[in-house]
Amino acid sequence: MASPIQRQVVDWDDYVGRFEAVQDVEVRPRVSGTVQSVQFREGVEVRTGQVLFVIDPRPYRAAFAQAQADLARAQALVANARTEQVRAQKLVDAEAISREEFETKQANLRSAEASAGSARATLDARALDLSFTTVRSPITGRVSDKRVSIGTYVTAGQTAMTRVVTISPIHFAFDGAESFYLKYTRQAKTGERRSSRYAPNPVDIKLADEVSYRWHGLMKFVDNAIDRQSGTIRAFAEVDNPGGFLLPGMFGRARLLGSGTYRALLVPDEAIVTDQTRRFVYVIGRDGKTAQRPVETGPLVEGLRVIKAGLAPTEQVVIDGLARLQPGMAVNAKTVRLMPRASDDAPISSTLKAPAAAEATAR
Repeated sequence: MASPIQRQVVDWDDYVGRFEAVQDVEVRPRVSGTVQSVQFREGVEVRTGQVLFVIDPRPYRAAFAQAQADLARAQALVANARTEQVRAQKLVDAEAISREEFETKQANLRSAEASAGSARATLDARALDLSFTTVRSPITGRVSDKRVSIGTYVTAGQTAMTRVVTISPIHFAFDGAESFYLKYTRQAKTGERRSSRYAPNPVDIKLADEVSYRWHGLMKFVDNAIDRQSGTIRAFAEVDNPGGFLLPGMFGRARLLGSGTYRALLVPDEAIVTDQTRRFVYVIGRDGKTAQRPVETGPLVEGLRVIKAGLAPTEQVVIDGLARLQPGMAVNAKTVRLMPRASDDAPISSTLKAPAAAEATAR
């Protein structure tokens, strides 16, 4: 027999998800034309504004030069119309021409100015088209391979040329069951745990080949609706990834803070007896006889099972030979000291009352 270990415990809920880029951009051309050069190394980091491709600029350079000439012609017409309007003003003041002819000169000036404005806008558009022949990275991140080669004709807004994704920070996205969402919402209303929609609750993550939670992030987003088909709600945490080790699409297992800190007792799993309707442990009273104690159990902590209710810290729990025990049986038990059976590596939150959880850690 042994006395249970006392610990301050915080619960964690388990999720499965994948990493996603914070920004994921498929690079497409904004003008059509033939690819003239590729100016990046595939699969490496690129900066915002770095040149990735060059599309043959000659047609767009010619269109830009024509727009410049059209603007110059329009400006010349404006200058001529303005001169005629000034001359007409003097003549109408001297009553040398009719008022109608003067108004015609005014209309000609306004028309010429409008044509000049249109020519100027066309020039700006042609300048944009010419600049778009240089395809630049829209974000800083890691570039994929080139999807087009030199000589390929690309169509504006349609041809995928490459893809750029941000690496650090990175999102870990997962779907949570509706039951978890209900638990968290009720906890937030009672002040037991802040909602991840508004609070950066901690998330620990381990990769497919890892045995410990070495990656740590904070909650950033909870969706605004439950998916009707799956009955889950989407969420993601933000994780620092300065070395770029984590990649979008990677699988991971995560645990999200599921409670605050609460006091619990720890006993070995083998000390708990389960029947069809309840769980209980055997304790030895002062008279040396056994008695059953129905208990409410929780997750494992340090290799031992959490007992949330039903057991007193001073009671002596039978941890061996339970198959032969019956309530009220006199026993001659040896007292031993319980020790943790596994390490504990998770953070501790503020003191709150906790619901049932898939996992917990001890202080």
